[in-house]
Amino acid sequence: MYLGLDLGTSGIRALLMDDAQRIIGSATADTPVSRPHPGWSEQDPALWIKACQTAVAAVRAAHPREFAALRGIGLSGQMHGATLYDAADQALRPSILWNDTRASHEAARLDADPRFRAITGNIVFPGFTAPKLAWLATHEPEIFARCAKVLLPKDALRLWLTGEHISEMSDASGTSWLDCAKRDWSDDLLAATGLSRDHMPRLVEGSDPGGQLRAGLLSDWGLSGPVIVAGGAGDNAAAAIGMGMVQEGQAFVSLGTSGVVFAANDAFRPLPASAVHAFCHALPGRWHQMGVILSATDALNWYAGITGASAADLSRELGETLVAPGAATFLPYLSGERTPHNDAKIRGAFTGLGHEADRKALTRAVMEGVAFALADNLTALRDAGAGINRLVAVGGGSNSSYWLKVIATTLDLPVDLPVGGDFGAAFGAARLGLMAVTGADPASICTAPAIARTITPDTALIPEFAAAYARFRALYPALAG
Repeated sequence: MYLGLDLGTSGIRALLMDDAQRIIGSATADTPVSRPHPGWSEQDPALWIKACQTAVAAVRAAHPREFAALRGIGLSGQMHGATLYDAADQALRPSILWNDTRASHEAARLDADPRFRAITGNIVFPGFTAPKLAWLATHEPEIFARCAKVLLPKDALRLWLTGEHISEMSDASGTSWLDCAKRDWSDDLLAATGLSRDHMPRLVEGSDPGGQLRAGLLSDWGLSGPVIVAGGAGDNAAAAIGMGMVQEGQAFVSLGTSGVVFAANDAFRPLPASAVHAFCHALPGRWHQMGVILSATDALNWYAGITGASAADLSRELGETLVAPGAATFLPYLSGERTPHNDAKIRGAFTGLGHEADRKALTRAVMEGVAFALADNLTALRDAGAGINRLVAVGGGSNSSYWLKVIATTLDLPVDLPVGGDFGAAFGAARLGLMAVTGADPASICTAPAIARTITPDTALIPEFAAAYARFRALYPALAG
């Protein structure tokens, strides 16, 4: 048996899988986010451990015989979080998360150093880890001085599981300290933020062993051991492993809290000016590119909270028939934006509101605004050399057929919806756990799911969506100005 642990922003998921990749069961536990100041987003690492204990206990209680046969664990997690530990492995402060924008000034300063883009192949975004450490050096110097190790969220969880400081290349790619071509830490970039290799975890490939479950947890969980903990992956790379998106040309669109257009690559293809992320994949010798928007389902959930209806209810109100965009336009920059604008300070907006803009019209505008932002991502990815001809849809937003029709028509691409099942990051993490234990060939493990149906662009409405997208594109510079 193999356990996938996916540490997200709002909770952790534990998924138990057998060696035939059949899902035995899963459970979740919440992890609340603290926002003590505008633009800040933090979590106490102790909450991750508590949530992991809760989720694992639920899986173990539901499937005690199967859980007792556990041999491997894979980890997936939210990326970029700065989690600081002292020499005794005690957390020094709450982790600063991926969607925290306080370090925008520090990010701009580091990005102005040409070494960062040249070595990492990426812009230094405010949400990345390095500028957060630069912010801490200025604003919390006593904490910075006591820092012995900087860990990413899933690797903070690994520290509790194994007692070891280990990370892997896909997650480390989002720190602004990794030489993504060489798949190793850059001593020059670490020094530029007052750190050294000693502050970093040891790196392994995502499908290789990355520690063993410590004796205390083996006893607590009723396991005979040993239990290998795989290197794991950042959340999007783990989702790609779960969906079998590992070969050149394979791509997916994720409608989660954030929105992602992800393309697998067989070579490293950076183009920092496009604001595309060029990262290591979770398998040796493979890379990937991503365009990222910071608010996808987060935007619809925000609007749902205002209306008092659930996001699912808002989607159902629209029915199944796609209609042309109305006059209302929504810019989904509730937390700033990454691809293609790299603008931490921009904020969202509704424009074109008239008396006819009822709840359904604004729901459509929110979905369309997210789709238009994803179209910006697709353009940036193609400029960076990604050959994307179709997409597989995943994430909570993919449950909305209407939203997928909007995306297919806006992007003018077929969008495939997998058969019912769980092919997300927790499943990908479990696959990595299986490979770490057995040494299995990734090609035999990372197979793609069957496709339940394909949503094709509504060709009759493509011109009207293109006109609305052009209006959307004109609004960013006006709003930014």
